[in-house]
Amino acid sequence: MNNLENLVTLNATPNIGSILYGRINRMFGSLDKALKASANDLQRVPGIGHKLADDIVKSVKEKRGEQELELARKLNVKIISYEDQDYPRNLKTIFDHPILIYVRGEIRPEDFLSIALVGSRRASYYGQRQAERLAVDLAQRGLCVVSGLARGIDTFAHNGALKFKGGRTLAVLGSGINKLYPSENKKLAQRIVESGAVISELPLNAPPDGRNFPVRNRIISGLSLGVVVVEAPRRSGALITADLALDQGREVFALPGKVDSPTSQGCHRLIKMGAKLVETADDIIEELGPYQSAFTGAVEGEQKTAGSRQAVISGLDYREKAIWETLTLDDTKNIDEIIQQSKLPPALVSSTLLVMELKKIVRQLPGKNFLRL
Repeated sequence: MNNLENLVTLNATPNIGSILYGRINRMFGSLDKALKASANDLQRVPGIGHKLADDIVKSVKEKRGEQELELARKLNVKIISYEDQDYPRNLKTIFDHPILIYVRGEIRPEDFLSIALVGSRRASYYGQRQAERLAVDLAQRGLCVVSGLARGIDTFAHNGALKFKGGRTLAVLGSGINKLYPSENKKLAQRIVESGAVISELPLNAPPDGRNFPVRNRIISGLSLGVVVVEAPRRSGALITADLALDQGREVFALPGKVDSPTSQGCHRLIKMGAKLVETADDIIEELGPYQSAFTGAVEGEQKTAGSRQAVISGLDYREKAIWETLTLDDTKNIDEIIQQSKLPPALVSSTLLVMELKKIVRQLPGKNFLRL
């Protein structure tokens, strides 16, 4: 078996994650050797008992990896392992990252600029409206919206991102991609595939299971720079995502609701505990400053060594240079003019301008007007 097939075989075994994968690799020296081992030898790995060892041996005998790869080809689903260069950059930094992810659609490098919107499945009209509004606002600013394709807030978050032409959104499932849940969101999932990606760490035919959803929440927060809880009661899966975000070193935001609304009690509790209160995308962007050195690999080296504004400018990539050349120090340019003069796609202009703002070389003024700094 090749290495991807080995990884898919292991991933097809229930209850195997990156932590056990690391232990297996260290014990046997390679995954190939581990998958040729007996159940007794596998039990030498801390955390692997009799049943799990038998399950691993069974996965190998049943050639689950080979079958998954073949089904993925038929379904036009890409399998990206942790070792691949196109594994999402944000997700790679979390402690318990998936050893691989199934992707229908496309994850782009600029999706590094992602914010998760999560909340109640039983969302009120207020919550639905605010989730959609905030998602549109984020998409307009060039941020990718991440959510879980569930009923309620997730659905309106994805729809909001898609309302903006060129808006990006990623949906993380608690089931296999070939067992999409909930079924009423199949059309939405197809739209997401065309403007982002549907993602799962689970085998393609894994059914939806209540135990999967809290676990998948770490991927939602892991893909993102921050998590916004739009509407959530005091006990909510969205609050689990917020806790995971804190553990991962992500920013946590909460959108306030009516003071007497049970569906907003979780949000208000988060705000009391120190989560940033969010009204618009600008409230989120203000908190992303600490990440500015990570937004583009093209200038990282120069920023670290020179640390000067001139070093940043000299290291601009082709998108940033195209936009920089349209701007001046003493006169503003509207975003429509920048799009026209730079000849770049609207969504790319929005996301690049955000990066340039965070580098403090461009300033946005009211009315989506921009100025060199």
